Amino acid sequence: MNTARQEFPPTIPAAMARAARLFGDASAIEEQGYHASFRELERESLRAAAAFLACGLRKGDRVALWAPNCAEWVVAALGAQSAGAVIVPLNTRFRGKEAGYILRRSRARLLLTVGEFLGVHYTELLTHEALPDLERIVMLRGASAGHQGWREFLALGADVPEARVIAARDAIGPDDLSDLLFTSGTTGDPKGVMSAHGPTVQTFSVWSDTVGLRPGDRYMIVNPFFHTFGYKSGWLVCLLRGATILPVAVFDAGEVMRRIVEDRVTVLPGAPTLFQSMLAHESCGKIDLSSLRVSVTGAATVPPILIERMRKVLGFQTVVTAYGLTEAPVVTICPPGTSDERVAQTCGKAIPGVEVRCVDDAGRVVPTGEPGEVLVRGFNVMRGYFEDPAATAKAIDAGGWLHTGDIGVLDEEGFLRITDRKKDLFIVGGFNCYPAEIEKILSEHPAIAQAAVIGVPDERMGEVGKAFVVLRPGAELDAVGLVAWCRENMANYKVPRHVEFVASLPTNAAGKVQKFQLR
Repeated sequence: MNTARQEFPPTIPAAMARAARLFGDASAIEEQGYHASFRELERESLRAAAAFLACGLRKGDRVALWAPNCAEWVVAALGAQSAGAVIVPLNTRFRGKEAGYILRRSRARLLLTVGEFLGVHYTELLTHEALPDLERIVMLRGASAGHQGWREFLALGADVPEARVIAARDAIGPDDLSDLLFTSGTTGDPKGVMSAHGPTVQTFSVWSDTVGLRPGDRYMIVNPFFHTFGYKSGWLVCLLRGATILPVAVFDAGEVMRRIVEDRVTVLPGAPTLFQSMLAHESCGKIDLSSLRVSVTGAATVPPILIERMRKVLGFQTVVTAYGLTEAPVVTICPPGTSDERVAQTCGKAIPGVEVRCVDDAGRVVPTGEPGEVLVRGFNVMRGYFEDPAATAKAIDAGGWLHTGDIGVLDEEGFLRITDRKKDLFIVGGFNCYPAEIEKILSEHPAIAQAAVIGVPDERMGEVGKAFVVLRPGAELDAVGLVAWCRENMANYKVPRHVEFVASLPTNAAGKVQKFQLR
């Protein structure tokens, strides 16, 4: 596959312009009665760009977006980027201090948000936050006293000449920053990952080709827009390939399954928890999901049995696993023709133009088949952390290798299997235990819907495993029975010594289990 940069639109706004030319009146986005063609979406994004320019926005300024998945999010992001801004998406689960930190750290000049979401009024959360650089708050939906509404904001650009808007858009180059996505902060304060337009478009053009996204696909985007999975491998790839964006603000398994039928959804990526929830829902197997064609998963380690059930029960023709992180959003992906076994047990091979290696604690490459920290080098790697050269130097070594902190194994053909996060490893009597490996085995128990494992202190062994288990509807299982089953299915040191049955696991909006809450 040839991945020369000149084959791709140089920027995200250029990708929007190309989509308007190629796909014209085809449906670009549909949400709650709102419909826009690709041509109309480009027109709306240029109208938003004019409003940003009217506010005095300069190339490189940061514009924050704090809102659930909706049509206005896409228009606002494209408009800000077309005006030369760098977008800063904020997690919709954030509280005031978390959002305030990122707004200060990014020095965002504008914030686009909503009046209320899931009972939370975002602007009220910022009441006591010092935000010296924030000049304006605009309400994409709903209202908040003292702040502009979206229509009122758009009206500001009425007197900005179209030629000025087009000039601003055309002045953006492939090396200019497109966004700052802040890391989750699990190992310290959140850090702003700097991504540029050109590498972003190139990376997700490759992603689109590999998964087989095509014009006319109807892509339900449950993954949040503030996350790479919902933004770049979400609405951006729809622009690149002419698919229809179907945003979902809140995941509810029953509602999502109803919409799959009603909207004839063909593409539905997501974290493993999304599909586990669908499979556990009472309507599963009773409604027609035959429109589904493609799924991509891998936001967490994927149990092999889940891939099998996604094919056989949910009816996906193609299920692809992939691996990436905010600092390198697509690292590996299963290429066309990958066997079912490899799809289930690996997250694919390095995308063209990207190198992957696994190393030991001394930085030496480990033998094929041996676990080591995953290192990545290539065009997909971030520019660095925003205004944090020390953290950048720690993450990307002198040879250009990004140290991911993930533990993985490469096989003889270059397929990567992620065994766990380095920080999640716990040691039982001198033996390394990787929670994901234990969770995979637990997921094969017929009574278990979901499981998460952590290490807890133990006087004799140092640490032992504790399993948090969600049962399938109607299933019965007790701790004694589960431990006995584990002893039959895994090495003794891996067997969880403690079991807690829970109604659900704590997850973030991207669907990843938040193990710090379990701890």
